[in-house]
Amino acid sequence: MLHALYLLGIAAFAASGVLAAHRAAMDPFGGLVLAFAAAISGGTLRDLILGRHPLYWTHDWLLPVLIASVAVLTMLYLRRRELPHRTLMVVDAVGLAVVTVIGARAAIDAQVTPVAVLILAVLTGVTGEVVRDVLCGEFPPLLLREEVYATAALAGAAAYLGLHRAGAPDTVDIAVSAALVFALRMAAIFRDLHLPRLRRLSA
Repeated sequence: MLHALYLLGIAAFAASGVLAAHRAAMDPFGGLVLAFAAAISGGTLRDLILGRHPLYWTHDWLLPVLIASVAVLTMLYLRRRELPHRTLMVVDAVGLAVVTVIGARAAIDAQVTPVAVLILAVLTGVTGEVVRDVLCGEFPPLLLREEVYATAALAGAAAYLGLHRAGAPDTVDIAVSAALVFALRMAAIFRDLHLPRLRRLSA
């Protein structure tokens, strides 16, 4: 189950990269670059912090093939149809939910502290989005706006950690945590939920 979700998360982030490139009016090469950047940046940062070598995507031939295939298919689809405005955010939410859980699991397997598990899970989930938005010239990126984004990842990571420490089955850990992240993002997108902005104190 975990491996299937892992591939789903990678595919979702690859598609989100192409959708962002399409919205930014980039060429197909730009779409490929953003697909790879969105799909592998979070896991790469996590592995570098944990000192895991070689990096996960350098010895699994399926991942580059999957990313390239999803990118090409998404670009071909976009040549024929225009997707609804919120499609990018929905696809991105799928990637965020899955990759956050993968990050939490990898951190737990590395036997780091609970706080480090939360940090690494969030970094794994959000880094691809940050890199994607920066390459598209969007500033601040979605992460640094008042969107419920990193907080959704943090909630999912905390749920995964709590369920794991309580001895719940791994399938339950994964399903509940990923569903929580996705549900929070969907609520933020379709219910227009936002975090409060920082406001200057009146003199």
